[in-house]
Amino acid sequence: MAILPITIYGDKILKEKTKSVNNVDGNTIELLQNMFETMHNANGIGLAANQVGIDKSIFIVDLSLSEGYEKYKPIVFINPKITLYSDEKSVIEEGCLSLPNLRADVERASEIKIQYLDTDENIQELEASELLARVILHEYDHLLGKMIPDRVGDDIKQKLKNELASIKERKVKIDYPITTNKKL
Repeated sequence: MAILPITIYGDKILKEKTKSVNNVDGNTIELLQNMFETMHNANGIGLAANQVGIDKSIFIVDLSLSEGYEKYKPIVFINPKITLYSDEKSVIEEGCLSLPNLRADVERASEIKIQYLDTDENIQELEASELLARVILHEYDHLLGKMIPDRVGDDIKQKLKNELASIKERKVKIDYPITTNKKL
């Protein structure tokens, strides 16, 4: 297994919609293993494939290291599709491994239903709420080419302008590997 460099704000791949996975093969399994190692190394709880430079519709979630979620098993989402968003919303501060040190309040649906393939290519469906729903929605956004700045109002985006510029120019201190070149 390997720790992969994480793409950060300004890398073109983060603004593009990812491609569907046609089959789960050995390369896909190796990617997933590397993604889990990369995510855990960066103390993350979710990671999308495009965050490690791979243009595939895959993300992973592992809440087991979060207080109160220790019994949750890691989940792999391949070709996910949100099938239901609750009308009830909540606003909670979020961070992102591709936006090092940046935090912002983001409004999201409180409950969702998602359909996806597992690593055996079986269709799964999951109803999620609270933190699990939020992390799924955050990672699903990555697959659509969206990030936190796309989910906040212009006033907040303006306040984040300097931080975003520092991230884009790689002038941030981080204790995990990031891509070295801007992929514009």
